[in-house]
Amino acid sequence: MIHNLGAANSLFNQFISELRDEQIQKDSMRFRRNMERVGEIFAYEISKHLAWEQKEVTTPLGTLEVSILKNQPVIASILRAGLPVHHGFLNYFDRAENAFVSAYRKPSRIGLFEIQIEYTSSPDLTGKTLILCDPMLATGSSMVLTYKELVTRSRPDHTHIVAVLASVQGVEYVKRHLDPAHYTLWVGAIDEELTAEAYIVPGLGDAGDLAFGTKM
Repeated sequence: MIHNLGAANSLFNQFISELRDEQIQKDSMRFRRNMERVGEIFAYEISKHLAWEQKEVTTPLGTLEVSILKNQPVIASILRAGLPVHHGFLNYFDRAENAFVSAYRKPSRIGLFEIQIEYTSSPDLTGKTLILCDPMLATGSSMVLTYKELVTRSRPDHTHIVAVLASVQGVEYVKRHLDPAHYTLWVGAIDEELTAEAYIVPGLGDAGDLAFGTKM
C-alpha cells in the first residue's frame, strides 16, 4: 500500500514546496526544520495505523478510559540526510527506540555506482513496528538494501517506509524487491524523472548537503 500525503491539500504541501524552493533552501536551518515538520506529519498519519489500547487515567476530578499507543515503534534512518526527518518522528514518538544505517554511493568501474553500507546500529526488531525514513527515494536501491540489512538481524512485524520525495522508478524498485505483505510505503510526492546521476527531477537537490553543508 502506498500513501501519498501530498495528494491532498494541507500544510504538508506548504512544507514540501519550501523544501523544493532554491531560495528558501539557502537557509539550512529552515530546510532542516521543514524536514522535521514533514517527519512530524508522517508520524501523526502513521500513528493512525498502529495498535492502540485502553488505559484508565485519573484526573484531579475523576477517572476515564483513554486510548494510548500500545507499543512504541523503532525509528530508523539512513545517515546523514535522514537525521532531520528522524528528529521529526522522535518529536511525536518520544519514547521510541532508534536504529541508524550508514550508506553511501560508491562509484563503480562502469561509471555508475553501487550502494555501500558501512555501519548499522539497531535494537532487536522482533515483533516490533519499524519506521524506516529517508528524505529521497531515487533509484530505491539504498532503501531496499538498508531494509534488508536491518531485517537480517531480527524481523519486525511490519515496516513503514517513509520518503519525503520519491521517483516513479524508486517506487517501482521497492515494489519489485520487497514483499508487499511486510511493508507500507509513505511518500510526500512522486516525481517523474531521474537524472543520469540518479537525482530526482524536479526533486530538491542533495538533501544531506542542504541540511548539513557540502561534503568532500
